[in-house]
Amino acid sequence: MQITDVESGAVSIPLDSPVAFATREVEARDYALVYVRTDEGVEGLGYTLGYGGSHLIADAVTDILAPMIEGEDPRDTERLWREMYDGTVQIGRKGLLVKAISILDIALWDIRAKQAGQPLYKYLGGYTDSVPAYASGGYYREGKGTEGLRTEMQRYVDRGHDIVKMKVGRIPPAEEVERIRAVRETIGPDRTLLLDANGAWSTEREAIDALRRFDEYDPYFIEEPVMPDLVPLMGTVNDAIDYAVATGELEFTRYGFRHLLEAGAVDVIQADATVVGGVTEWLNVAKTAATFDVPVAPHYNWNLHTHLVAAVENGLWMEYFHADSAPTAFDAIVEDPLSPEDGMIRAPDRPGHGVSLDRSKVDDYRIR
Repeated sequence: MQITDVESGAVSIPLDSPVAFATREVEARDYALVYVRTDEGVEGLGYTLGYGGSHLIADAVTDILAPMIEGEDPRDTERLWREMYDGTVQIGRKGLLVKAISILDIALWDIRAKQAGQPLYKYLGGYTDSVPAYASGGYYREGKGTEGLRTEMQRYVDRGHDIVKMKVGRIPPAEEVERIRAVRETIGPDRTLLLDANGAWSTEREAIDALRRFDEYDPYFIEEPVMPDLVPLMGTVNDAIDYAVATGELEFTRYGFRHLLEAGAVDVIQADATVVGGVTEWLNVAKTAATFDVPVAPHYNWNLHTHLVAAVENGLWMEYFHADSAPTAFDAIVEDPLSPEDGMIRAPDRPGHGVSLDRSKVDDYRIR
């Protein structure tokens, strides 16, 4: 089998209404896409959230990486990953080049599993058939207020979620406490509450002071209390509070996660296959985390990540965004997207990762 064609592009999908978290506002979601085709007619799809740079990721695929893999056997994922990663040493290692490698690697694994006639999670070893999903939301919106937050969280509970996540860090801690109290009262004492600060605090004192105020509401973890590159500070915060620190959605490769784990900076790994280096590198990170007895709960992209969490023994949860309350947009172009039932997402039995796009809708939102 040989790779005969690599096609990349980008889309931008506007949100129905803007949302905000601690460090910025979001009005649209853009995605880089890639199709890898073979001489045997098997096609693989890869994608990633672009954060405003999806067109650059698509260009990196076309101009830099595609020539490295065209004519190669798509099943040689280990070798091709290393050739792409080492072949871009002067301009890569992190950032958009690794995201470009990620989407190509995802497409290659899609081809591998399709060629084998198996769903990806089974092809990878298959640890479970379904994964607990937490409802990710609690964003700041104009006019939403605490009562709006209560209504949102009650909606998640009514839909069967026993785990919910909310944004924190945009307002002073004394005011934030009121939002957290409202959510805990709404979901009750026995459900799991997760907090996400998106790197809101820049000093040890700010972070620890805020997080100790939140402790009485029994959060399971705080996600990204400080910016992701502040690994020593992340470790200090993790040591100072009585609940877990989670991070990793913006970390790259096994090498970045090694620093987090060795520094004791993280208790829950949130590696994103569309960021970290694809399926190949996500598996490396998950296995490394397992040697530290650290679970993996990946960021976003449930249509892909359900397969990966279902394939490893230290998979914890899957993040899920309900379209009526959180800034998800990708499912607008996905045919037959996954969704939770009674708080669980079942891994699909379609060959490959099972994600297929509506080409006409992709064209509607295309920017590259």
